[in-house]
Amino acid sequence: MIIGFIGFGKVSRNLVKIINSDDIEFVTSAENRSSKTIDDIEKSGIEVLDTFKEVARRADVLISATSPKNALGVARQYGKYANGIYLDLNNISPDTTSKINESVCNLVDGAIIGKIDSDNPILYLSGKKASRLRFLNDFIQTKIISDNAGDASKLKLLRSTYTKTLSALLIESAEIARDNCLEDEFFSMLSLTEGDDFREKSLSRINNTLNSSKRKSEELEEIINYFDENELIMVKAALKKLSQ
Repeated sequence: MIIGFIGFGKVSRNLVKIINSDDIEFVTSAENRSSKTIDDIEKSGIEVLDTFKEVARRADVLISATSPKNALGVARQYGKYANGIYLDLNNISPDTTSKINESVCNLVDGAIIGKIDSDNPILYLSGKKASRLRFLNDFIQTKIISDNAGDASKLKLLRSTYTKTLSALLIESAEIARDNCLEDEFFSMLSLTEGDDFREKSLSRINNTLNSSKRKSEELEEIINYFDENELIMVKAALKKLSQ
């Protein structure tokens, strides 16, 4: 089996490490890639083809792991050459997934929950051909949600309604506790019910949110636009908080 990558960032690099099998070969291309990406490809030791068009044609499974803004363009440019499964792992909206589905055959919608370089990331898949990727469960915990391409993206978006809203609430609560000189006591008290590592995880979540507040605000706006028929009181409040 040949797995091809369009894009060779953190996700692709780690998948090469995770999917460790003598029966699987990996291919990508250095076409129009940065010097850093080319260096990462060389370090990985995988086969490098001249063009991504050739990668698409050779691969039994073509993985798109570029960036949300490039996902649709990549699908339209190279998806027509893919004869096998087209697995999109970009953090995109279900609307974008639907447009990609119009441009490629055999689309499988994928979402990685948890850090790809952690001990226990989970790969969620949806689409009519998702069952053909069950072999990935030998390397990374894989869950097939449904036959509907877009459900994996939708589920990830739903997860974000919780995690990003919770992050905004944590920021506000910690600010109030700090203003009242009770920050240590606040986290210690919550740790009694939320677990010993609650403070560490909460501060990590807060710092991550503050350091990428613009991107997370954009993601909340995407949630609001997609689920526009829902009330989303808390999500809108979280957006207002992060926008400040």
